Amino acid sequence: MVVPLWTPDAARAAGTNLRAFADAAGVEPGDLHQWSVDRPDAFWRTAWDHLGVVGDPGPTTATGLNTGNLLDARFFPGARLNVAETMLGSADDRPALAFEGEDPTAPGGRRDLSRADLHGLVSRLQQGLLAAGVEPGDRVAAWLPNVPEAYAVMLATASIGAVFSSVSPDFGTEGVLDRFGQIRPVVLFATDGYRYAGRRHDVTGRLAEVVAGLPSLRRVVVVPEDPTGGPTSGPAGDLPTDSVDLDGFLAPHTADAVRFADLPFDHPLYVLYSSGTTGRPKCIVHRAGGILLKHLVEHRLHCDVRDGDRVFYFTTAGWMMWNWLASGLAAGASLVLYDGSPFHPDGTRLFDLADQHAITLLGVSAKFVDSVATAGLRPVDTHDLSTVRTICSTGSPLSPEGFAHVVADWTPRAHLASISGGTDLCGCLVGGDPTRPVHAGQIQGPILGMDIDVVGDDGTSVSIGTRGELVCRTAFPSMPLGFWEDVGDVRYRAAYFDRFPGLWHQGDFAEPTDEGGYVIHGRSDATLNPGGVRIGTAEIYRRVEQLDEVVEGLVIGQTHAGDVRVVLFVVTADGVVLDDDLRARLRTAVRTGASPRHVPAVILEVPELPRTRSGKLVELAVRNVVEGRPVTNLEALANPGALEHFRDRPELADGRS
Repeated sequence: MVVPLWTPDAARAAGTNLRAFADAAGVEPGDLHQWSVDRPDAFWRTAWDHLGVVGDPGPTTATGLNTGNLLDARFFPGARLNVAETMLGSADDRPALAFEGEDPTAPGGRRDLSRADLHGLVSRLQQGLLAAGVEPGDRVAAWLPNVPEAYAVMLATASIGAVFSSVSPDFGTEGVLDRFGQIRPVVLFATDGYRYAGRRHDVTGRLAEVVAGLPSLRRVVVVPEDPTGGPTSGPAGDLPTDSVDLDGFLAPHTADAVRFADLPFDHPLYVLYSSGTTGRPKCIVHRAGGILLKHLVEHRLHCDVRDGDRVFYFTTAGWMMWNWLASGLAAGASLVLYDGSPFHPDGTRLFDLADQHAITLLGVSAKFVDSVATAGLRPVDTHDLSTVRTICSTGSPLSPEGFAHVVADWTPRAHLASISGGTDLCGCLVGGDPTRPVHAGQIQGPILGMDIDVVGDDGTSVSIGTRGELVCRTAFPSMPLGFWEDVGDVRYRAAYFDRFPGLWHQGDFAEPTDEGGYVIHGRSDATLNPGGVRIGTAEIYRRVEQLDEVVEGLVIGQTHAGDVRVVLFVVTADGVVLDDDLRARLRTAVRTGASPRHVPAVILEVPELPRTRSGKLVELAVRNVVEGRPVTNLEALANPGALEHFRDRPELADGRS
């Protein structure tokens, strides 16, 4: 029997919301998931009624659920709502947004907005957008840091029925245009600069290039890095001549009641983007009602977010977790926002925020967990963290050692919820359950309403402990409306439905466990296949990164001699040289901890590994470089220069290690 790392604590009333929901549904908490997939109509109607959606659900909950084609399904076909109304709530003195920059003592570096303040700002932005001629269906784009103004722009956009899309200011000109250029926004909100790792980055030059590349724009609004200091302080000559700063955009308008356009459930809310490391980013169009309901289920039931909670996720406006975080407002929480490096000035910054702001949900990436562990930090000795009830981790699989580190070295009291889903559904497929034990290395179970399974290549369910493809067998409300300008949904169908007809499949390699959970072994498209046996990359990372001499690794499958061989790249610790002894120990660690088939044929040292802007390793891009294929969208990478370390390596031509 596997001993759990954490069990629900009655003293902290773990799972209060989920148990209340089960009572409302007339179902035992342990039977709730099965009921949610057996009776999706009853589940999603109960979710609407119980979780506080503002609007009219209409007479019918769902149609087309049993045709065998997930694209036939429609949820709440007669509903009318506006998601901004649920998110904004009442215009009162409750806290809505608490922002800190890297230097909270600098002008604009610390700001707090109440619900009334947020209503007022959204009202003025709404009036400005309407004055600019923005109509339902128009696109409003934001090239902004994770600041309160970004959330207000999103809410004002949604209130009108326009479509919101955002990227973070660390994106270069080509990366911004690759995304916004496809959707042709009519208004752009952009910053003049941002701070990261103690340094200011001026983007006014890039902004002029971006504006020149977006002929659809009617208005450009510059949100200065310090919005409390009046007009933007960036070099005036570098800013587009027809731009206006935020104060100028808002000046003609006084705060009034926000007006909410009455919209259908499937009205488009967001355009999100795939990482785009192997081609032009896909523009994924998300439906308003589906996103709201999905996020409410995840926040309120799986993460146990309660009225008055303080929710934090370390994210930028270019990652889907930004959109997920924004929905915390609908769950009755206030949001704690941070923009900058999580390690500035040191690795305790996010834990400082947790204590200072009494954070109840602390959201991070698995990479951050690993970095804290590697740095030898033990927040349990230096911070209180008593308000933190839930810790979420996503972005990549959290290793068993990562689980153990959080419970032992952060706090043993919090529910540790490893979650997995994606930009594709702007939510989770599998995640936490605050009423069940947590086991190291496992995601606890499927999200309510998601009929999750793991299947083999023939589409049939695999047995416990067998690896296969993670799928969802039935439709769910946050399936995208489609891809932008994808005539006939050709690319949309190919992305999620063609591999396994009748199932949703987005490419995660997974394994069901005896405890009812799941282990994610990495992306299917990065899965290794030596000798015809599929191997998840996460299994190798776990073994090699246990050695003190290795900071991190990246593994690919290289086509070689008519087969596939495993190639491992490692970043070593300061002062460590990759020699034959270390290579032998790495191979032994993989052989004994995983299997002989996992053992890398070639092990090479590199100074850094390439990552997307949300921190994910890009195995496919590295494989393309190694095998001489182009990487078509370098702007998707946070450090594209790192790919040069993998190019023209003679060891990969003749098999020497």
